[in-house]
Amino acid sequence: MDGEADHRLEALGLAVAPRDQPLLYPGAWPTRSGLLDGDRFLPLDRLVHEDRVPVLAVGSNACPGQLRHKMDESGITSPVPMVRARVTGIDVGVSAHVSRLGYVSASPVDSPGTLRELFVTWLDAGQLAMIDASEGVPLRYGNFRRAWLQEPQVRIELEDGTRLPGAYIYVNRRGVLRNGSGAPRRTVAQRVLLSELLVGSARLRELFGVTPEEFCTRARADAGLCERGSRVFAEEKLVTESGLERYVTGG
Repeated sequence: MDGEADHRLEALGLAVAPRDQPLLYPGAWPTRSGLLDGDRFLPLDRLVHEDRVPVLAVGSNACPGQLRHKMDESGITSPVPMVRARVTGIDVGVSAHVSRLGYVSASPVDSPGTLRELFVTWLDAGQLAMIDASEGVPLRYGNFRRAWLQEPQVRIELEDGTRLPGAYIYVNRRGVLRNGSGAPRRTVAQRVLLSELLVGSARLRELFGVTPEEFCTRARADAGLCERGSRVFAEEKLVTESGLERYVTGG
């Protein structure tokens, strides 16, 4: 592949998936709305898809490369419309669990007045079931639960000014990590986040080493270690609620 083509894939979020390179979490997001169709990211003919369900992506589900991997593993070949949106009322925090893929993922938090540019993924029934499964929704002790957000809790405005009445989002059942004041901490680059967590906790260093690279390598090799790390978050009182728990649908 020539350099120009590789650059195009990178700009579309198709070049690298965080599941393969966890320090790049949440992965590259597209620079425009488009239709994820296998290895292609095509122009959209419309932004609203009434026959599908809108789901807000705040982490790696907005990275086409990651989304493509999830669909491939489930044998799903149908395309996914991905639409850029201005979302008011939520911010992007940090999940209070260590992912088996080697990173600490993003999770939404209630934040009235905050404006973020996110992606709306329009999913059919099979795709929604696949994403639910990837987030642990069907499992009693899975990490995420699906919530329905609507006005006035959240305002979702698409590129053409269309406002959606609501959308689903995945809320971490364990809560989110907090900052020094006790409020949810905002997401930062994964390397920075892991460095800060390791510096701040001797127990995490014992489990995962002293560098972000060691953290990712050890986490990817041991699901039990990830669970122990998640318990450390709670035991060291690094966790708070996202504020979105009351909107969980149980879906």
